[in-house]
Amino acid sequence: MANVTVNVVPPASTPIGDSIFITGNHPLVGNWDPGLIALSKKSDSLWSITIDLPKGFYFEFKISRGSWNKQAVYKLAEIPSNIALTVSNDTTINIVPIDWQDLSFIAAGGIVGTVKYHNNFYSEGLKYSRDVIVWLPPSYTENDTNRYPVLYMHDGQNIIDPSTSFIGFDWHVDEIADSLIRYGKMKEIIIVGIYNTPDRREEYDDTELGRAYMKFIINKVKPFIDSNYRTLHDRKNTATMGSSMGGLISFLLAWNYPEIFSQCACLSPAFMGNITSLVENYTGADKEIRIYMDNGGVGLEERLQPGCEAMLKSLRKIGFIDGKNLLWFRDPDAEHNEHAWAERLWRPLLFMFGK
Repeated sequence: MANVTVNVVPPASTPIGDSIFITGNHPLVGNWDPGLIALSKKSDSLWSITIDLPKGFYFEFKISRGSWNKQAVYKLAEIPSNIALTVSNDTTINIVPIDWQDLSFIAAGGIVGTVKYHNNFYSEGLKYSRDVIVWLPPSYTENDTNRYPVLYMHDGQNIIDPSTSFIGFDWHVDEIADSLIRYGKMKEIIIVGIYNTPDRREEYDDTELGRAYMKFIINKVKPFIDSNYRTLHDRKNTATMGSSMGGLISFLLAWNYPEIFSQCACLSPAFMGNITSLVENYTGADKEIRIYMDNGGVGLEERLQPGCEAMLKSLRKIGFIDGKNLLWFRDPDAEHNEHAWAERLWRPLLFMFGK
């Protein structure tokens, strides 16, 4: 075991009477409950906590004033990724935020193109309603006869609008798709972003809630999109994409419903547990789906790599061919966050919709 001490020097804007909290990937820091574990106030200019963690443990955490919309900010117009370290010896981490998200935060960037918002989608079997954002391609409003392929993306609040993104920095799917389309590299498509909920982890996994979430997309979201937008609604023109657990549910959608989805993109996918058994034990006909997979190499990405390798091995074993119906890419310097996914987003877009 090793002592990890976290010291926080609060910015001058910190409201009098507010406490400072830590949350992260260990019970001693609340298991990502932002309002559970408060630091001790040593003085007006220092808050601190010391915890004992196992040596070798990959520790991730964030600092806030007890809520996700009150996170500490260290760079203008950007909420940072998790602070992370591998515990080796007694360690002291000194943190000096410049401000708090709710006090003076202005999200970086903006939205390129036309977007439509649809609120409060609800489905039986799911606890929470959720919003949907729709991005329309450049020619959509100029030509009322064209129809377009559709890409369904998970964690929809993180893909287009920086003001709703988890870290204040979105995937830039609107900017990237718009540029690739205008440069003639990519087909025009409609992009549908489905917001996540507090049940994200269960909904994006092979669970009862995950199966309900997949049926929600197929039986409610897709029919709504096909009825209200000029889509090419056949399987050939329908794809899905996500990252981390969103990468897992993207794979599950294409694998379990190949009659609906012909392609999926899994960025930094959380292929954990026995998920590869779905492929290893499959003896049926060719599903005729195309799969993009990628991963980084830093922090959580390194821990996800064995699952990626196991899935690649299973897919190749049953006949998937690299460069044809399977594409794999790894960036060893990439972290597990929106910055990294935005950086390589052009790869799956061109794999699925390139000209």
